[in-house]
Amino acid sequence: MSTKRIIPCLDIRNGKVVKGVNFEDVRDVGDPLELAGYYDETGADELAFYDITASIEGRILFTDLLKEVSAKTAVPVTAAGGISTIEDCDRVLQNGAGKVSINSGAVKNPLLIEEAAKKYGSGRVIISMDVKRADGRFMVFVKGGKENTGIDALEWAVKCESLGAGEFVVNSIDTDGVKEGFDIELIAAITEIVKVPVIASGGAGKMEDFAELFRETGADAGLAASIFHFKEVNIRELKSYLKNLGIDVRA
Repeated sequence: MSTKRIIPCLDIRNGKVVKGVNFEDVRDVGDPLELAGYYDETGADELAFYDITASIEGRILFTDLLKEVSAKTAVPVTAAGGISTIEDCDRVLQNGAGKVSINSGAVKNPLLIEEAAKKYGSGRVIISMDVKRADGRFMVFVKGGKENTGIDALEWAVKCESLGAGEFVVNSIDTDGVKEGFDIELIAAITEIVKVPVIASGGAGKMEDFAELFRETGADAGLAASIFHFKEVNIRELKSYLKNLGIDVRA
């Protein structure tokens, strides 16, 4: 069994951290630099930096803010948003990110995964998948969860792994922001068919949700936002809780 990771996520819009429900009704919740410092102090294993409107607006990721956030924390930062070329990957990795996360850019050009993996190593190339149930299947969505690509999520995961993806972030649109638990069915389905680490995202509302995730699926990490931002769950306390249940987590 892998050592499990706990990852807070900074969803960035106009320089502020925001959060919504099911990818809708997004509102400001905090300052990214303050939150980065807070997570550095409270035991986060990694930090996700998602510029959530970059792809929709057809622009590059906020690299100046990424650089500031990365300087504020000692934990590795994964950056995502508007990454569609190898030059985009270069830029975020040169501005403080330890890993690059590709979503819409990979859907448009799957060979970008292969190119990035060859250049940086698979361990630095993450595929982020926004997944929603449609017609009884798990489907990949883009453009902030508004557009169904027609791509089956399970088939996409297998293809991305074959192209060199070293990790997946699986975002469940169905459970995002609802705080009723991770999408166990989805995460279990993905972890059963890929060999690389899978980070589960969407739905965490309490400590027990992380325990269920790690007990019921092969997920390597749990990612959450609002429960950490609003200090409903403290990461150090969460890790202590999981350790007491016999779940191996990082110190």
